Amino acid sequence: MTIDWDDVRYFLAVARHGSVRAAAAQLEVNHTTVLRRIAQLEAQLHSQLFEKLPAGYRLTEAGEQVQELAEQMEASSNLLVSRVSGRDQAVRGPLRVTMAPTLATHLLMPDFAAFTRQHPEIEMEIHSSLENANLTNREADVALRVVFDRNSLPQNLHGVKGPDLSVGVYMSRDLLAAWKDGKSGNIRWISKNIEGVPEWAQGDVVEITGAPFRVPEDAAHLEAMRLGLGISALPSFVGDAEPLLVRVPGTRLGPHGTLWVLTQGETRKTKRVRLFTEFISERLRAHAGVLAGDTSRQDQSSKLDSHRRTAISLQNA
Repeated sequence: MTIDWDDVRYFLAVARHGSVRAAAAQLEVNHTTVLRRIAQLEAQLHSQLFEKLPAGYRLTEAGEQVQELAEQMEASSNLLVSRVSGRDQAVRGPLRVTMAPTLATHLLMPDFAAFTRQHPEIEMEIHSSLENANLTNREADVALRVVFDRNSLPQNLHGVKGPDLSVGVYMSRDLLAAWKDGKSGNIRWISKNIEGVPEWAQGDVVEITGAPFRVPEDAAHLEAMRLGLGISALPSFVGDAEPLLVRVPGTRLGPHGTLWVLTQGETRKTKRVRLFTEFISERLRAHAGVLAGDTSRQDQSSKLDSHRRTAISLQNA
């Protein structure tokens, strides 16, 4: 009897998520495909692997035994792919990079454009998400990850430490002008979640008196700030680069973690991955002042605009 590895992958996805729909979303298929694959595996093994409960899917005793062996198969498969791909020294082929959306949108896209100009046969794929991609399972080749505790980094990943990041408190210039004139009314805290104003962000000049305004999505959150709906915290490299925003008087910068460039196992030995990690590590060092909030708005805006113009001119050369 030969077990189809694809059936095992579907089994593992359901086992880990406890949900067929969540597994389908991860695998980018519909839920009926997941159910069909699970049924095929159960038929081959002559065992029921899951118990269907109101809250989701729970492994049976047989399923728990299969999961242990399936994870060994997965590890062997990943090791095989990593070792073979690690021998790939061609400066071509796919390169998947994952990071937080703000880094891609507000800082690094000109750098990615410059890299693709230097290496036109590398097929870059940028995943901008707050979810941490699993490098061991080859969900990405390189991760640019904001880390608050170095000890939280998985031991199997290779990491290059980058700059520290800061976060500041910002408001629109128009709202600040209205506040100075005594015409701002109640000032709201704009939040991405249900939590209140963090202790480090509480200033001693501008008082927050209005009801909270919650906007979970990044782009909408920033637009609410531009429109003067209230004040909020932003990574300093985002807030300082926004011409319509200014740091709130009486507030200070807070720590926002450290940026790390992460790769895994044999994958990091491929030439395209090595070229990119060396390139982006150098660019992050150049951005260190911006990421730490040490650069003035004028200097930062000038440098970023110049950087963008250079990247665009290279693309059009």
